[in-house]
Amino acid sequence: MDNRPLLVIGDKTYSSWSLRPWLMLRQAGVDFDEKLLWLHRPEFRGEVARYSPSGRVPALHHAGVVVWESLAILEYISETWMAGRGWPQDPAARAHARAIACEMHAGFAALRRELSLNLRRTGAPLTPGHDATQDIRRVLAIWQDTRTRFGAGGPFLLGAFGCADAMYAPVVLRFEVYGIDLPAPARAYADAILALPTVREWRAAAAQEHD
Repeated sequence: MDNRPLLVIGDKTYSSWSLRPWLMLRQAGVDFDEKLLWLHRPEFRGEVARYSPSGRVPALHHAGVVVWESLAILEYISETWMAGRGWPQDPAARAHARAIACEMHAGFAALRRELSLNLRRTGAPLTPGHDATQDIRRVLAIWQDTRTRFGAGGPFLLGAFGCADAMYAPVVLRFEVYGIDLPAPARAYADAILALPTVREWRAAAAQEHD
């Protein structure tokens, strides 16, 4: 039986939810197959139904298990290939990491709407509306608080790269392509994410997409 995982994703240009588990798998050094489905083609709905019961990407297939939601996939990656190291070992830090990951998962509707991921975007910086500005301020506060309290062990939110960083990496890319001005601590964190070879790999692949 082939236990090599398969990750089903959408276009790298647009699919922020696909980036999260893809990045975590790559950071964890997991050897996996990738199936890309073009989000805006008419055949997408028929194709994705073969892989995901929700009709959405991403979806992970591994050894008869199907996981079809980004945060759940991150949990599965952490438990299956990382011995739980996707989250901090310290209980307080782990609880904090899960809280900010869940907040990212469930909130920030205005940020998602006004700064939808588009890695081909060029042009002048965006001036966000009121609600998106409030979302941006909250993200920056999360980064600042988390780095101050738990980030001494490295350049990422809780020191070492983990599931919380995978959840916020697409936000870093949004801020980058929309030209959002960042204070120095947030800029340092964003630069650490952007410098990851895996993030560079994703962006390079997105640049080759011509759908």
